[in-house]
Amino acid sequence: MGVGLLSIGKYVPEHVLTNADLEKRMDTSDEWIRTRTGIEERRIADNCTDTSDMAYEAAKEAIEKAGIEPEQIGMILVATVTPDQPFPSVSTMLQARLGAKNAAAMDISAACAGFMYGVVTAKHFVEAGTHDYVLVVGVEKLSKITDWKDRNTAVLFGDGAGAGIVGKVSGDRGILAFELGADGTGGEHLYQDRYLKMNGREVFKFAVRQMGQSAVNVIEKAGLSKEDVDFLIPHQANIRIMEASRERLELPPEKMSKSVHKYGNTSAASIPISLHDDIEEGRVKDDDILVLVGFGGGLTWGGICMRWGK
Repeated sequence: MGVGLLSIGKYVPEHVLTNADLEKRMDTSDEWIRTRTGIEERRIADNCTDTSDMAYEAAKEAIEKAGIEPEQIGMILVATVTPDQPFPSVSTMLQARLGAKNAAAMDISAACAGFMYGVVTAKHFVEAGTHDYVLVVGVEKLSKITDWKDRNTAVLFGDGAGAGIVGKVSGDRGILAFELGADGTGGEHLYQDRYLKMNGREVFKFAVRQMGQSAVNVIEKAGLSKEDVDFLIPHQANIRIMEASRERLELPPEKMSKSVHKYGNTSAASIPISLHDDIEEGRVKDDDILVLVGFGGGLTWGGICMRWGK
C-alpha cells in the first residue's frame, strides 16, 4: 500500500475584505490589484479568532471525512508562521482541543511551503510504521502581521486553514514523488520584522523559476510525463506566478486549481484550501494524477506528485 492524503478539511473566516474595501483604506484600486495578482477578495479573522481556532475547524472536518477518531492520530503537524504565541505550539493546543491524546505534536515553520513540508514529513512516519494516521494542518492568521499601510503587501494576504489526514492508501494511489528545498541566501527578500516585508520583484522571479522547475522535477521522479498530469494545485500567491507554472507543464487553464481570487494568499493554508474546493466541486477525482507545488519565505519550496484517492 502507498501513503497519501485520505481527506481534506478547510476553514476560512466569515468576514470578506474586498478590493473595494481596500480602495477606501489605501491608495489602490480594484483594477490594479486584479491585474497584478488575480485577487478580488480575501477572508480576515476577527479578534476573537486565532490561528489555533481556525486549525481546529479545518482539522475536525478532515478527521470526520477520513472516518477516524482523534485517538487514532499518532502525530499532529501544524505548518504556520503566525502561531497564537511562541509556545505552547499550535499543534499541542490542537491536540488538547481535539482530544487526540495519543498524538505527538509539533509546529513546522516553512512559510507558504509549510503544508508540503508537513505532508512529506507525515509520509515518512506512516511508511516507517511509527504512526497509522498523521494530521497535517496549514494555517495562517496573516492579518495580524500585515502592515495595512503598505499597499504592496496588504492587498495580497488572507487568513484561513486547510488540513489533511495522511495514511495508507490502496493500490498505486498516494504520493508518487516529492521534492523539498530551501535557499537561505534569499531570506532577505521575504521576512517578518514586526510586519511582513517583501521584495516583490525578487520573490516573483524566484517563484516563477522554482515552482515550474519543482513541478517538472516531481513528475520526472514519479516516472511520468507532463501529459499524465490531470490537475495542478499551485500555491495561491499570484495568478501570474501560477500561470507560469501551468504553462511550464503545458496544461490547459481548466487543469489548474484557482482560488486566489476568493481567498488571496493564505500562505501554508493555500494549497489544502484550494484542493478542498476542487474536490468538493468535482474537479479532482479518484485516480487523478495531481501535482502540488509551492514556495515561501526562507526561501523554501516543495513539490508533490500523487495519485489521488484512498
